[in-house]
Amino acid sequence: MRYAVQAPGAVVMIRPHAFESNPETQADNAFQQASQTADKTDTARRAFEEVTQAAQTLEQAGVRVHLFEDEGLRGTPDSVFPNNWFSTHAGGHIAVYPMYSANRRRERRQDVIEALKVGYRVQDVIDYSGLEPDGLFLEGTGAMVLDHISRVAYVCQSQRAHPIVLERFATHFNFEPMAFDAVDLQGRAIYHTNVLMCIGTDFALVGLALIPDAQRRQQVRERLAETGREVIALSAHQIAEFCGNAIELQTPTGRVVALSSRAMAALLPDQIETIERSARLLPLHIPTIELAGGSVRCMLAGIHLAARPPMDTQA
Repeated sequence: MRYAVQAPGAVVMIRPHAFESNPETQADNAFQQASQTADKTDTARRAFEEVTQAAQTLEQAGVRVHLFEDEGLRGTPDSVFPNNWFSTHAGGHIAVYPMYSANRRRERRQDVIEALKVGYRVQDVIDYSGLEPDGLFLEGTGAMVLDHISRVAYVCQSQRAHPIVLERFATHFNFEPMAFDAVDLQGRAIYHTNVLMCIGTDFALVGLALIPDAQRRQQVRERLAETGREVIALSAHQIAEFCGNAIELQTPTGRVVALSSRAMAALLPDQIETIERSARLLPLHIPTIELAGGSVRCMLAGIHLAARPPMDTQA
């Protein structure tokens, strides 16, 4: 079915026990902010509670959530954003990615991969992390926003999305790479594509105004519209409020779009109407998590794998 191609019905989430805004990523993540309190224990507690509540809200909506704990012992302040270090793909494929920041490389967890193998049909794991010593990085579905219907990988060009790794991924997973420049109002490169755009089944949210090259901007719009999607242009202000950092998910009662309450508040009535013709908006309250420069999409690693039947789990 068409809906299953773009909108996964299950996600992986990581619940952090020692969350903080990552000092190693501050330089090139303009969305990142310092904590509003000097009390790290309080910040970590609030982040833990936000992830707990977000997972419950998703499950109540009908999304299957695989929740893993990060006790914070390995020094992984950004572990709440697992979509950067792995992705899953129809046909039983998993990709593991090379990460730009050294402390983010410690987020990769074999226990997560093994759990996916138990619950889902996994044919192979393609691991690109060995490219890190060569300075070649591609931060998963943060660096790429994947159109699973048209097989296009949209990529903002940055140091977190090296063209060599992108080409390898595109070849292995049968995507056409579509790279472009995107900058904020201060002229700073957008660090991850998934803060700029969200691709659903029948719509796409995209900060077109932040793509400075007019010809490339129009090409991106046209490619997104080719499948009949309604292209919803987001303003620079809406991108800063994380309106682009959303994800469409499938539930037994229809599709939902998970996004933060901050992003929901920044959407215009006509944009909400357009989205909700296709999927119900599902806001999650995560103000502490957003201090780290990512939002709901970054927190959810979608599972595009076929589930094993219960009796097959011991096979």
